[in-house]
This record gives sequence, C-alpha cells and structure tokens, in this order.
Amino acid sequence: MKPYLEKVTIADDASWSMVRVPRDPTIPFEWHHHPEYELTFTLNSRGRRFVGDHVGNYDDGDLVLLGPNLPHTWSSSGKIDVGRPHLVMVIWFRPEWARGLTGLLTELRPVAGLLERSARGLKFSQGATGRVRARIEAIFDKPPAERLLDLISVLLTLAGDDEAEPLTAPSRSPSSIASSGSRIDRVLDYLHAHYTDDLSIDRLARLAALSPSGFHRMFTRHTRLTLVEYVTRLRIGEACALLTEEDKPIAYIAELVGYRSLANFGRQFKALKGLTPREYRGRFAS
Repeated sequence: MKPYLEKVTIADDASWSMVRVPRDPTIPFEWHHHPEYELTFTLNSRGRRFVGDHVGNYDDGDLVLLGPNLPHTWSSSGKIDVGRPHLVMVIWFRPEWARGLTGLLTELRPVAGLLERSARGLKFSQGATGRVRARIEAIFDKPPAERLLDLISVLLTLAGDDEAEPLTAPSRSPSSIASSGSRIDRVLDYLHAHYTDDLSIDRLARLAALSPSGFHRMFTRHTRLTLVEYVTRLRIGEACALLTEEDKPIAYIAELVGYRSLANFGRQFKALKGLTPREYRGRFAS
C-alpha cells in the first residue's frame, strides 16, 4: 500500500469539484487523503471500504461523507451487473467553502453539524441515500448555479439522517487542514509513504521547516492527534486490510506494518479496534 496526498482541482466556473468515473474492470485499492471534504456515491459495485482504521463491506448505493485528511479507499470485489462498469461519483469541497456557507447562512447550521460528524467518516442510511440518489445522479449534468443549489439541498437532507453510521474509532479524528498548510501537507505526504518505517522526529521537523517542539505543536493542532497516535492509526488500518485480504501469519503482518514486537502490536490493535487481530480476522473469514 502506497498512500499519497491527492491534489483536487476545481474548475474555473465552480467553487467546488466533482467527478463521475466509470471503473472497469475493478475499483483498485488506492490509499490516499486530501484536505477537502469528500462525498462518494458508488453504484453497480460491491467490495471493501477502507477509511482510517475502518474496514467494512460496501454494496450498490454506498454513500459516504469523509472529513478532511481522512485516509481512505474503496476496493471492489465484483459488479452487480457484470455488463456495466462500476460507477463512482465523487464531490469535493474545501473546508473554507463549507465554513463560508454555514457561517453566513443560519439555515445551514445543520450542515455544520454534519460536517463536524464527518471527521470520523459517515456511512448514510439506506433511507437517506434513497432520498438524495436522484439529485446526486442528476447534478453532474446541470449548469454550475443549479449544481450548487442541488449540493446544498443534498447536504441539508443528509444532515437529517439520524441513522448515519460513523466509521472510524471515536477518539480525536483528523480535523480540516487549511489550504495554505503546505508544511503539514509535506509531513503527511511523507508519513503516508513511510509510516511502517522507524520515523525520525528531526527529519519530520526539517520537512516542516520547524524545530521539533514547533513540529509537535503544528502536527497536533492540524490533526488533533499526536504523531504516535496518527502513525498507530495508519499502521493498524493497514493491518486491518492485510488481515482481511491475506492469509499471512499475524506476526508477519505485524512486522510488515512496522511493529517489531508482536505483543505491542496486539495491545495497540485491541486498544484501537476492541478486538485482537485474530478475532478481527475471524469476523471477515468467509
């Protein structure tokens, strides 16, 4: 797994971004993150959804909202209709865009609450998904002004979904990162490529052009996690994927994701997931 920092571009005639992508023959595993919110709607597809330390199954009509900088990917195992491609519809918008709307318009306060909850990732209920499905499918073919109104309408509807399921562990989840945060972007880009290695605080501080103490303050302010907590989540998230996809010994997987001590791996895995690695693997055994 080679996680990377995805760069999202926005067209000149819009204040947010979207893409509708047929994927054939599969939706590949591409572990990544970005500073934008992401609303992803997946059709004609089933497989595994990976968000932070969450690994779960998805099926046709999977609708998920992800907060900024939350590592994620989907990986398909099959199609519903084998004669048609997987279809992925993605909407991205920046934290400052969202703050501008919810801060200015009182009517959009429920959306502010929705976005706060999305820091852990939100999987929407079947009922809420059904209420917004037609609007999401149609939004890609409308002019910019109508698309904006439809997006606001979709977010307001989803804000009322009391059955939306949070995906990641209920501790301090990553918060939004300002678009000017090139220092933290450099650090996160490096971490997501090297988190299984022995990490040097001095090297990370140099990447951020800060002293070690300044680096720690910046990292905690942006991610709401200590460096150790953040790296642990990345390692355990990869371990979850390996435990469900590969029949390798647990000790081998522990070492692969950066743990030299199997006992330490087991303790940290259970602290984050509430299960031992063996129990977690058993949940996904076919």
